Amino acid sequence: MSMEERIAQLADLRAQALEGGGEARLRAQHARGKLSARERVDLVLDPGSFVELDRFVTHRSTDFGLEEKKFLGDGVVTGYGTVHGRLVYLFSQDFTVFGGSLSETHAEKIVKIMDMAMKNGAPVLGLNDSGGARIQEGVVSLGGYADIFLRNTLASGVVPQISVILGPCAGGAVYSPAITDFVFMVRGTSYMFVTGPNVVKTVTHEDIDMEGLGGADVHASTSGVAHFAHDSEAETLEAVRALLRFLPQNNTETPPSGPGTPPPEAAARGLLEVVPDNPNRPYDMRDVLRGIVDGGDLLEVHAQFAPNLLVGFAHLGGHTVGIVANQPSALAGVLDIDASVKGARFVRFCDAFNIPLVVFEDVPGFLPGVAQEHGGIIRHGAKLLFAFAEATVPKITVITRKAYGGAYDVMNSKHIRGDLNFAWPAAEIAVMGPKGAVEVLFRKEISEAEDPEAATEERIQAYREMFAHPYVAAARGFVDDVIDPRETRDRLISGLDMLRNKRDQNPPSKHGNIPL
Repeated sequence: MSMEERIAQLADLRAQALEGGGEARLRAQHARGKLSARERVDLVLDPGSFVELDRFVTHRSTDFGLEEKKFLGDGVVTGYGTVHGRLVYLFSQDFTVFGGSLSETHAEKIVKIMDMAMKNGAPVLGLNDSGGARIQEGVVSLGGYADIFLRNTLASGVVPQISVILGPCAGGAVYSPAITDFVFMVRGTSYMFVTGPNVVKTVTHEDIDMEGLGGADVHASTSGVAHFAHDSEAETLEAVRALLRFLPQNNTETPPSGPGTPPPEAAARGLLEVVPDNPNRPYDMRDVLRGIVDGGDLLEVHAQFAPNLLVGFAHLGGHTVGIVANQPSALAGVLDIDASVKGARFVRFCDAFNIPLVVFEDVPGFLPGVAQEHGGIIRHGAKLLFAFAEATVPKITVITRKAYGGAYDVMNSKHIRGDLNFAWPAAEIAVMGPKGAVEVLFRKEISEAEDPEAATEERIQAYREMFAHPYVAAARGFVDDVIDPRETRDRLISGLDMLRNKRDQNPPSKHGNIPL
């Protein structure tokens, strides 16, 4: 065979690999409102940057007639490319080939690029669209899943891992995305569940469809499995690109810088009016953030889940930061089980990848109630405490209003190694709110008073004058400075500049035992 003939053969095989499961299956994929595996790769990567690996791989199975059905690539497109000019590795499952099911060789392809990502220190993107294990291969397929799970675990905290669910993801397949750092889902076309609706109906007699059991909004708002939910694949993949602007390549690097654009003037001017004079009135913490962070822009994570705590990424004077903020407009900004878990997960990600933490605090405490106590608020609340306490990245806190009780300690207080702790003049730092404190301290006097209501109010005012301000904490050094709200941006940027070379470490151990 001449070289020209060999080149022609190569071109023919490459063309076959590009076809996936064939034209009819591709049309069916598009009819479901879904893109092909290769179309997704083209959308998420910089144009022309994709380099494919293992395009000629085929399965090795001979059972159930599979030896007669072989497709080049075996149901997953793998390789590397760039996003914003920076290296990423990725795999994109192809539903047109055996329903994207995972075989031994399909798994080997994914494992290969994950190993490369670890060696070369670059993020891994997983574009998931799979019917699950390839049943014809039996335990070999299950072994392939476990090979991937192991690498997800070993890569955790070493390189960023992002999972994008673009179709079904069921059974054992869900545990790879669950270990990764961020999960994206698409409304209407992506689903995640350990057992599907039919099994659920058989076992528990609950009648539910795929969307209600494991759709994007369920996981983005109720379970917290998904960090982001979007309306289309194109929007989702653009959001992945946006997230990567804030992430370092690996745990030895600092995150990329932003342009340092000032916040909108109107938002910055409005900082004095954002927090109401009445300490019991709600406000939107996003209005505070818009007046402080670069461009007024926050890339919120878990926006629909536990809305009483905001977490997300922003830039401050060009510094990439992780924002953790109580949200007074949702449950008065209390910490509950979901908020504690949400915050702890985010704080640990930022600490693992050298992203400084900036905390905006307005917290009246932990949410009371039987459901919270029986649900383990002690254990779950301790996760957030543990995460902040173990974090060694630069940590700055701004108390905008309330900082009550144990929640004051938990929200990156000076006592758990907060580097800089600021308070606005209206901040209240106390064991509990004035009314509760007075009812405990002066129960006897109030009960014996001629007018208990007036006596209560009088003591509340006295308590406020004594404790409902930041100066007792400032006098002890628990707050480094009390600042004008309009100074907040400049003080945060100055603090981040000062802390740029911070060095801190925890006592030697294999790892801590976070209260899971």
